[in-house]
Amino acid sequence: MSRFVDLTLNGISNGMIYAAVALSLVLIWRATRIINFAQGGMMMITTFIALSVVDAGGSYWLAFCVALASGFAIGAVTERALVRSLEGGPPLNAVIATLGLLILLQAVAGMIWGNTPRSFPPAYSIRGYEISGRHVLFGPFDTFTVLAVLGAAAALAVLFRGTGIGLQMRASAFDALAARLQGVRVTRMYTLGWALAALTGSLAGVLVAPAVFVGPNTFDAILVFAFTAAVLGGLDSPVGAIIGGLVLGLSLSYVSGYAGSSLVTLAALAILIAVLMVRPEGLFSVARARRI
Repeated sequence: MSRFVDLTLNGISNGMIYAAVALSLVLIWRATRIINFAQGGMMMITTFIALSVVDAGGSYWLAFCVALASGFAIGAVTERALVRSLEGGPPLNAVIATLGLLILLQAVAGMIWGNTPRSFPPAYSIRGYEISGRHVLFGPFDTFTVLAVLGAAAALAVLFRGTGIGLQMRASAFDALAARLQGVRVTRMYTLGWALAALTGSLAGVLVAPAVFVGPNTFDAILVFAFTAAVLGGLDSPVGAIIGGLVLGLSLSYVSGYAGSSLVTLAALAILIAVLMVRPEGLFSVARARRI
């Protein structure tokens, strides 16, 4: 029973990381119908920037804020400089462009910070709690991770449903032409959507960094798992991204604990194929016809 509890807690912690990255993928997909395969590279770059702040003597919280700010800026620049030039072209162009951007970011990171993986300090202790005299594999930093991702998701929900900017972003994603006729600056909303998505991905990068060694290719596997979580929940559903991340995190934790870590990637692939075969639109996505 104790092993099951440990695996569950570990799955929740990892699942929230997948959920944050999945949420960033969903935000961009809803706005532009593009899967940003460069998201792993973008969060890697911002994590390295945060690590540079720490190495220079800055506090964790300063590095945390710098990572989020740099992610916001990188997302906005990517949309303005790369994605906007592809608007109206074949969807495959955007896929190739984001893959090319991923390779470019990894190469730049290798040239600046080197290819040797580096450790990242946590904000709080990663040592598990002591509960009833038993040590559990869930500590203060895991608690911070869960609360940070849930807080980010709640803030985005408030933005989209309770503010004028959020309403304009939703209108731009739903029907760009109708939004333009209503005076919405759609291109600005797209830029803001990419910026917020990159910020959310940067949050995930800083949160997962203490548990892994940060290197140019560190976040590739996390991006794959996050994409699986986004498909599982539904690429049109932010709530589905959170739930999909948790479900995937728990599933992979149980597979790793009971069947072996070598089967984790295979299990994620099996889940992805099963969802695409049974419900390709995702478990929490509702197909609706768009009308002006």
